[in-house]
Amino acid sequence: MRPQDRLAGADFLRAMACLLVLAHHLALRLDMRRIPDELATTANVLRFGNFGVAIFFVLSGFLLARPFWRALDAGGAMPSLRHYAIRRSARIAPGFWVAASVGFVLDLTLLALPVTPELVVRYVSGLLFMSQWHWRTLFPVEADGPLWSIPFEATSYVLLPACFLLLFRWPPLRQRPFLARFAWLCVIVVVLLAHLAILSLFALDDIGRGWAYGLQGGAKEWMPKYNPIGFFAVFALGALAAGIEIMLPARRSSWFDAVALLALATAGFRLLISPGGSAEGYGWLDIPYGFPVFPLAVATALVSLSHSQYLGRLLDNAPVRYIAKISFGIYIWQEIILTLIQRLDPGSFGASSANVVTGWLQSCGLTVALVFLVASLSYYLLERPAIDFGNRLTSSPPDRATPFKV
Repeated sequence: MRPQDRLAGADFLRAMACLLVLAHHLALRLDMRRIPDELATTANVLRFGNFGVAIFFVLSGFLLARPFWRALDAGGAMPSLRHYAIRRSARIAPGFWVAASVGFVLDLTLLALPVTPELVVRYVSGLLFMSQWHWRTLFPVEADGPLWSIPFEATSYVLLPACFLLLFRWPPLRQRPFLARFAWLCVIVVVLLAHLAILSLFALDDIGRGWAYGLQGGAKEWMPKYNPIGFFAVFALGALAAGIEIMLPARRSSWFDAVALLALATAGFRLLISPGGSAEGYGWLDIPYGFPVFPLAVATALVSLSHSQYLGRLLDNAPVRYIAKISFGIYIWQEIILTLIQRLDPGSFGASSANVVTGWLQSCGLTVALVFLVASLSYYLLERPAIDFGNRLTSSPPDRATPFKV
């Protein structure tokens, strides 16, 4: 991204999202029964680093919706769906496919799982970004659980332009920003109603349900509360925030610094009060990760940081920008590295240490170093070449006369 196109605060939130998820998976390796009481609260909070997934959804909705809002407000044609699809595919698919394939190989070798039709169907449905529609396939591979969220997000990639298509096809919304934002609020209401319908119509039985039955048991525990439509509600909040952000004056103000601080504090507070509730942080309408308070706070932070006078640029420092750059690699490779460490060294993460916290910290240090190394290699050798290729394919001006022809 060119410096002049960079939105202040976006890199910080992306970096925080991937680090929270990494902290969550590291905390899951800590034996809570053996840690000192004074550290129990901190360890429990770290387990709610899974809230980072919600940040990713809000951030993606925010960034991807901005071109659509600008075109709608200008009364122009809808941005090229062909360009949109190529760039999204180039950004997500190569890294996801390689990580899923490595995970599948580890399933058959390191984890010694038998080659069953169900295991293959899970893997193939993941490669096709279709694993999100059933609990049996929700986790594409055993060795890389976090990959579950990528097909969920891919659904939002499809629903976002589909919903904007409705807005572009209704002439009264063109060049009427306030009316268009109200229409998007109506879209969110419809999405929430659809989520409620899914909860009612697709309830699951208790046979083989729960994390004691492995990842598929955990998937059955999550669904139908975890469904692509409910997650699109989180994504759509980010899209609404983008619509609000581009309506604001371009000038920066210290008032936005204050609002950003308040929003970040609210998000942090919602995460801090999560211990004691469900591990998924179910919020309103049983949507996970503190819905709607946490995603609304993140969306507010995005809007305000992008117009802040000092805080956005302060938070988007060089180390943060680098973490944000390799964040996708951090997300898709961390569980594979954790699985390898635990399988190759059963005493890791304090399992065989007299001081469980010290042993856990040592293993965490090794994990973080390896994750950053592999994520960097993934970005420069795999993701960036794919991104550049996608950019070359879409470098010519889109055909504005036929914006829906793909």
